[in-house]
Amino acid sequence: MLHAARVALLAFLLSTFSLSAHYLINDHLISPKAGDVIEKIGTELHRKTGINAYVIASNDRLAKRANLYDYVKKYAKKLSEPWITIVFLPNNKRIGILVSKPELKSFYRDGEVKKYAIDILRSADSNSRQSKYDVAMVQAYSELADEIAAKKGITLKNTIKSRGHWFLTLINWLVYLGAVLVFWVYFGRPLYRRIRYGKQQ
Repeated sequence: MLHAARVALLAFLLSTFSLSAHYLINDHLISPKAGDVIEKIGTELHRKTGINAYVIASNDRLAKRANLYDYVKKYAKKLSEPWITIVFLPNNKRIGILVSKPELKSFYRDGEVKKYAIDILRSADSNSRQSKYDVAMVQAYSELADEIAAKKGITLKNTIKSRGHWFLTLINWLVYLGAVLVFWVYFGRPLYRRIRYGKQQ
């Protein structure tokens, strides 16, 4: 249910932006609307932290053990230092996070950021491949930006967590309430009736 809620929230956000993306280097994999969201987050992140965060989404197919740092050299002129870049290569089924300086690795949790994308990409639902790519990259990018900001001791206003905090909080409470109701209907109520009417007999 939470997964569906996140997708619904992101779908709503993706329908509300109309900027042009600069932090997305795209090979027609990510839609313009998703690029707009990435741009808005990236612009705020750079303004407040001085760090550039990019997404490279490409149809390129690399050799099995190709080094991603060697690969991103082709985009060197488009990356302004200091940078942290998410590299998405669906034809290789690879997602990587690269940095311009080793010390930048301490600004985020690699596994956690990638998990936000991988969970969407692996989900067995009815969403189109385009929708999955959009939501996966926006969600991972937003998490990356939030973690960089947290390391700097600031808060971003345009990330998914910030914009959708109230929405996800509501969903959390609904999930908990649903669990309580299910327990009551299937376990609590029958047990209560058994005890109550058992004593009367």
